[in-house]
Amino acid sequence: MKQIEVYIGLGSNMGDRASNLQDAINIIKNIIGIQVKAVSSIYLTEPWGNKNQDDFYNQVIMIETHLSARALLRELQKIEINMGRQRTENWGPRIIDLDILLYGDEIVDFPELKIPHPYAQQRLFVLIPLEEINSEIVFPDSGMGIREVLIRALGREDEKTINKVD
Repeated sequence: MKQIEVYIGLGSNMGDRASNLQDAINIIKNIIGIQVKAVSSIYLTEPWGNKNQDDFYNQVIMIETHLSARALLRELQKIEINMGRQRTENWGPRIIDLDILLYGDEIVDFPELKIPHPYAQQRLFVLIPLEEINSEIVFPDSGMGIREVLIRALGREDEKTINKVD
């Protein structure tokens, strides 16, 4: 079966944020058909959207998998639920958030799943760790390389702070 290179964004702003990220990565490592190939540093970032909550720890991992995008989404949603995530408000606090950012060079447009992630090219907490683990990424929808996207996002997000934790 063909292995696809996939990038997943992780975020947590409740409880022991670093442990939540590591727990999610450990669970992902144990899913049959997934190999974790790269893990970014952890970044402390201000909340996006709803500002009235604690800062997030964010991270990006690169995996290889033969799972379809929908099957991978189901696995990630199971992890979120099992770790205690409750979807009570849009962009609200969460124990763990797992987003498929890129799925090979595919563009996916299902009601429940859009890849590349619709906000990936706007969010520094996605772009900085993504560029850290692969500086050669090209977004299949825009055709732009990660560095160009990052420079554009830095120009728009000058009031945002993002700091490496580890």
